[in-house]
This record gives sequence, structure tokens and C-alpha cells, in this order.
Amino acid sequence: MSYTPELVAELEILRLFNLDNTLEGLKVHQNADPNAIAATQRLHAKGLTSQPDGGYLTSLGRDAAEHAQSLLTILSGERLA
Repeated sequence: MSYTPELVAELEILRLFNLDNTLEGLKVHQNADPNAIAATQRLHAKGLTSQPDGGYLTSLGRDAAEHAQSLLTILSGERLA
């Protein structure tokens, strides 16, 4: 499997979630970039978020967001806390 533009867009959405606060969700508005809207809807269809327009991370979504954010930190050369 390759990193498709769709998967990269989903990773970008997962990157936006604040993992330090489980009570903080995400809302992707109707006037947002169409790729972001579609990515958010796909994440919901995969069971990673509570709502098609974002919402909160599910347990699986939190795991995915943690991995996505860690990978970005590693590949960008930043040190993990």
C-alpha cells in the first residue's frame, strides 16, 4: 500500500487533534477545503471519529492520531517528549 493523497489528507486531519485534552474535539465546517471535508468523512466511516464533520476521537481514532503525530515528529527530526 502506498501513501495516497487521500491517506495523507486523513493523516493531516488526525494531526489536528489535541491529544492532551480528550474533551477537545474538531469541527470541519462546510466551507473548509473539500479534501479536508472528504478526509474527515472517511475517518468517521472508518470508525476513528464520532461525527462525519469531526467530533471526538474514538478509542481507535486516538490510537491512530497518536501514531500519526508520533510519526510526523520522528520524520520531521523533532525529539519526542
